Amino acid sequence: MDFASLMSKEISKASGAAPKRYLKRAELEAEREAAYMASQKALQAERDEKAAKKRKLEEEEAARNREREAKRKRLAEESRIRREEDEERKERARRKRLGLPDLPPKDADEGESALPEGEDIPDDSLITKLRSLNEPARLFGESHRSRLRRYRRLTQATGIDGSQPLTQGPIPTTLLPVPEVDMKLPSTLPADPTGLAFLYRQLASYFTLILTEWEIALAQRPENVKASFQGKQAYTAMVQARENMRPLFRRFEKGDLEAGVLAPVVDIVRAAQERRYVDANDGYLTLSIGKAAWPIGVTMVGIHERSAREKLHESGKGQAHIMSDEVTRKFLQSIKRCLSFAQTRWPPDDQLQLMG
Repeated sequence: MDFASLMSKEISKASGAAPKRYLKRAELEAEREAAYMASQKALQAERDEKAAKKRKLEEEEAARNREREAKRKRLAEESRIRREEDEERKERARRKRLGLPDLPPKDADEGESALPEGEDIPDDSLITKLRSLNEPARLFGESHRSRLRRYRRLTQATGIDGSQPLTQGPIPTTLLPVPEVDMKLPSTLPADPTGLAFLYRQLASYFTLILTEWEIALAQRPENVKASFQGKQAYTAMVQARENMRPLFRRFEKGDLEAGVLAPVVDIVRAAQERRYVDANDGYLTLSIGKAAWPIGVTMVGIHERSAREKLHESGKGQAHIMSDEVTRKFLQSIKRCLSFAQTRWPPDDQLQLMG
């Protein structure tokens, strides 16, 4: 050992600052924890910075979307106004060319002031009445007339204004329900208005019973069946049948169901009440498809008419009513779905009366 090493050793002993040859485990753990916390703090600061930038970009994008939507609405409104002005100008020119009287001037408030004095309600009172019914005071884009119409509809539904209230059921109706023992339909259609009114009540009560039982049966299924694809399809079919039968109930209320549909519907319901579902299905097929001849293939092959060709052009009893309009087709299909449920809810004694 040389002299310089000896002197440095003695000087270090004299100063008392000897270098550490080892470190405690607690000190190493503290240093590691401090380094970890510093790195986590840096990562959190970086994440906060990225989140702030992302939020700023989203706010800017939302502001741009709002500006674009406002511009689109403004342009659409301007286009509508120009289109209406153009149509009005063309109509005035046409009337002038044909010598017709000119169009009356438009009044912006004519729709609001056209209400009779006895039926109109001040807007403040109308808002108070709507809030008392736990309804929103104003809807988006709703005028005073629309608000008054909504109030009239709500009060008629609850019977507050003295009108006949709607019954509680799958399809609310003003027809009073008939007890189940009185739902059996007659074999012939009544001719007097009182008998027809009671017949409409019987039909409405019977379909209300079927729809109620159908809804209860679907609600009592296990949860796994409800969540399955077939279970969801069954519930959708019930909801669709219920919605499609609303026009039929409205016709029951007004009593204006045409006789060509009322008589077959009565026959179908009476057969279903007697659990003769095959006969009810036959009545449905007769009503929906009819007995009219359907031309298929070649109908004229020579100069002579074929036999029974005149049946292709006959109308009347063999004509199908389900093809008359879309509303009739839908509620007749809903009646068929009600028959399908009824034969499972009230099965027939004779197995031959089960529909396929």
